Amino acid sequence: MTEGDKMPRRRRMKSCSGIYHVILRGANRQEIFHSNEDRMRFLDTLLKYKIRTSMQVYAWCLMDNHLHLLLKEGNESISHVMKRIGISFAHYYNWTYRTTGHLFQDRFRSEQVEDPRYFLTVVRYIHNNPVKAGMASCPEKFHWSSCCGYYNKNVDPPGLLDEAFVLEMFSHDKTMSREAFREFNEKSNTDECLRPFSNKHPRLTDAEARVKIIQVLGTISIPQVKSLPREERNPILKRVKKIEGVSLRQAARILGVSPNLLFKA
Repeated sequence: MTEGDKMPRRRRMKSCSGIYHVILRGANRQEIFHSNEDRMRFLDTLLKYKIRTSMQVYAWCLMDNHLHLLLKEGNESISHVMKRIGISFAHYYNWTYRTTGHLFQDRFRSEQVEDPRYFLTVVRYIHNNPVKAGMASCPEKFHWSSCCGYYNKNVDPPGLLDEAFVLEMFSHDKTMSREAFREFNEKSNTDECLRPFSNKHPRLTDAEARVKIIQVLGTISIPQVKSLPREERNPILKRVKKIEGVSLRQAARILGVSPNLLFKA
């Protein structure tokens, strides 16, 4: 291999079932959803390409800086359709927040899901992400996942969730299948599926993050930051953004500034 050559990308493994657990994450762990409107726009985009490509959507969960999907590809490959979804949402994001550059980090990550038992494990893992992250007390309390659709509650946008395939794995009786699924979905577990990040820099608690931020601020107190002139504030916010294990939304909450202000710094 010559000096100018690049190592070719490894081809994505093809699933025999056509089903994939997909993770899409923000570049440099940045938040990709700052509002409910952002999340709704992503789900609308997902629905649009589901219809266009005859894809099936079995589960989703939109966290702050990454998202999980459980999909069965239709008449387009998963690589092609995810690229189209990513480009479409990035255009919306850059236009909305008046920014440029890459929104998502590298290619999306995925794993083939071919075993029925593992398929159900992935569904449960996706729904329990907000619970394990301390964002909800139980799966149905988190609005931006597909969980409520399985619990016979409305989820937006209509037509996105293909829950019948999953529920019929529990029972052909609709009432019994929903009850059995809820019991399975909320059962205590140690599920480990495709993870969005390595454990090298685990997310800090608010208390731990506050200590790190105070160290970065030096002689400046947390309440003073939002009142500083822009030319003084932005270099400080840039240093805060580099703290490992602290999300933009978490730092913005602690500092009392908007996530958008922190993002643009």
